[in-house]
Amino acid sequence: MTTPVALTIAGSDSSGGAGIQADLKTFAALGVYGASAITALTAQNTKGVTGIHAVPAAFVTAQIDAVFSDLDVAAVKIGMVAQAASIDAIAAALARWKPRHVVLDPVMVATSGDRLLAAEAVTALRAKLMPLASVITPNLPEAAALLEEPIARSEAEIESQGRRLLSLGCRAVLIKGGHGEGAESTDYLVASDTTLALAAPRVATRNTHGTGCSLSSAVAAGLAKGEDLATAVRNAKGWISAAIGSADRFSVGHGHGPIHHFHKFY
Repeated sequence: MTTPVALTIAGSDSSGGAGIQADLKTFAALGVYGASAITALTAQNTKGVTGIHAVPAAFVTAQIDAVFSDLDVAAVKIGMVAQAASIDAIAAALARWKPRHVVLDPVMVATSGDRLLAAEAVTALRAKLMPLASVITPNLPEAAALLEEPIARSEAEIESQGRRLLSLGCRAVLIKGGHGEGAESTDYLVASDTTLALAAPRVATRNTHGTGCSLSSAVAAGLAKGEDLATAVRNAKGWISAAIGSADRFSVGHGHGPIHHFHKFY
C-alpha cells in the first residue's frame, strides 16, 4: 500500500492554529502523511503575532533536501516564506527535486492583520516561486497585492485578476473569497481554458485562524492522493467549509480561534 506524502514549507504558529501546524493537521485529517520544512518561527496566538524568527536559508534547504532524499513527496504546499533568501532557497530546491505538484499560498498577512512577508520579498515571490506553482491560492487582498492593483469587487474583476496572475507563470489560480461580502463565500479557480466558481454559505464565526493555510493544504492533500486539480479544489472547499462551520465547537484563545480540522472525527 502506497502512502501519499505531502510536504509543507511554511512558518510555525506557536498557538497551533495556522502555519505548519494547520498544514499537518489538514494532511492528517485527509489521509495524507505530512512532512515539513520550517521557514520561520513565530511567537503567535489567536490575538496576533508578537515575534518572527526567520530560519537561515541554508537550513531551509537542508530540511527540504532531507525530506526529498528519503520520502516520495507527491505534493508540496508553500506557505509563509518570510524573506527573500528563503524564496531563493526554496526555488532552487524545487528546481532540483522537481515535485509533481506545487501549491503556493502567497501568505502576506495573518488573520490578525500582522504582516508575515517582508515587502521587498513580494517581488521575489512573484518572479521565482509563482512560475513553479501548479496553483496559487491568494485571497482577495493577496491577489490585489501581487498585481499591485485595488481589491477586486466583482466576479468579472476577480476573473480578470486571475487571468493576469496566470500570465506571471503559474498554471492555475484559486482566488479565495473569504474576505468578500454577501451570504456566500465564493472561490474562483482560474485556469488557462476555464473558470470554476465554488460557492458555500458564509459562516458567521470569528474562529477563522488558519483558514487560508488549511485550504491550500487540503488542495495539496488531494493532489497528493492523485486527484485532478478541479476535484482537489472542490473537495478542499467542502472540507474547509465544514471545518469553519464546526469551529465554534472549540473554545480556544481570546481572539480569532482555530477552525476544527478534525470535525469528521469529534
